[in-house]
Amino acid sequence: MNENNLQENSSVDNSEEKKDVLKNIEIEKNYKGKHIIPNKSTEKKFLGIYDYSDFEILLNFKNDSDKNTIALKTLDELLEKDKQRETDGFPRRIRIGKYVKPSKNNNEQFVVVPVTTEPKFYHDNAISEDNEGEPTGGSGDGDEGDVIAEQPAEPQEGEGKGQGAGQGDGSGHDVSSDAFDLGKVLTEKFELPNLKTKGKKVSLTKFQYDLTDKNRGFGQLLDKKATIRKIIETNILLGNINPDEEINVENLVINPNDQIFRILSKEKDYESEAVVFFIRDYSGSMQGKPTEVIVTQHLFIYSWLMFQYQNNVKVRFILHDTEAKEVPDFYTYYRSMVAGGTNVSPSYELVNKIIEEEQLAKDYNIYVFHGTDGDDWEETGENAVKELKRMIATTNRIGITVAKNSWSSADKETTVEKYISKSGIIKDNPLNIRIDSMSADNATEARIIEGIKNLVS
Repeated sequence: MNENNLQENSSVDNSEEKKDVLKNIEIEKNYKGKHIIPNKSTEKKFLGIYDYSDFEILLNFKNDSDKNTIALKTLDELLEKDKQRETDGFPRRIRIGKYVKPSKNNNEQFVVVPVTTEPKFYHDNAISEDNEGEPTGGSGDGDEGDVIAEQPAEPQEGEGKGQGAGQGDGSGHDVSSDAFDLGKVLTEKFELPNLKTKGKKVSLTKFQYDLTDKNRGFGQLLDKKATIRKIIETNILLGNINPDEEINVENLVINPNDQIFRILSKEKDYESEAVVFFIRDYSGSMQGKPTEVIVTQHLFIYSWLMFQYQNNVKVRFILHDTEAKEVPDFYTYYRSMVAGGTNVSPSYELVNKIIEEEQLAKDYNIYVFHGTDGDDWEETGENAVKELKRMIATTNRIGITVAKNSWSSADKETTVEKYISKSGIIKDNPLNIRIDSMSADNATEARIIEGIKNLVS
């Protein structure tokens, strides 16, 4: 019974579908219009000068708004792509930060916040050696302000110097690149104290523009006095001015070239130069946390100097145990370690010797940063204090950091602190010498940065 009912229902449905099809066919037969697919009009209707479609009409830009899609990527995919940038030799662009979000139960929730930096290009005011390429003056016909030559602002096709491959070994990679990035963060926190303009060896790192040059006929600012003088000079030559009669302005002839303008000129901007000495105790007692603290602090200072002062600061590195020596670069400075006794005075003596032999005090601001654990087998510090007093006379600031060992009491002064305090040189020269003491085991990054502020404030 059920199967028969299903067959009857299906036959009814089929008959109704056939009726609908036949009905549609009759409608199509009786339709008097044309069944042609309409062509999309290629004629563009001008909708107004300030309409959204101006670019499409005037510049023939194709509007693909109907095909726009949104591409989303996960944070992991973006980080993987950023990692590939580093593999290809480019710096990473994504920085991962953490945002602390308090909740109702006073429980802190950490939210990962990825940020990116926009790459920018800066004009390179590179310093040419021996003033190579600098314009020089000459002699010849012509007055001040005359145009003696013209040159296109941009090189034309076929002009310019070529670039290509060269021979020779490439320079090595060291901590300088990382230090430069770190210096960006620290540069807002510190600045070299007591900078003074010294000697003739000033650093040329920047240029300033001033209305110092004169030009006839055109320019930025009309020099009224110079223009009047030139007009009078021209009219005297033309005979329009009689010295015995009052000048009649209506008879004066004004030549456009008599107008004298002041134009912007690229002028040298001089800055004070400095020499910074880093001194580090690398004796056996400095192993472990004291060395880590001193090296970290000196890395921060070095990074800050690298970024903020760049070519204006020359850096020298001194290591000492019972004897002192100079090393060529920061990499050697912070990697070196030996076991031995401690004597501070030879390092100060070496710095004074370099300053005197090279006559640095004449042309440079001099800064000295010394890191030690406070130990010195010369308990009286007679020689060290003597050399410090000599150094104060030639330096702008001496900063001494004492990173105490675990066996030293936090409240008890070390040998170096004792003889410096007893000598009274800090009290007598508060602007020239500072000392900062901390426990090496408890020294956090914030405490190390605070120590730098104490030394350079």
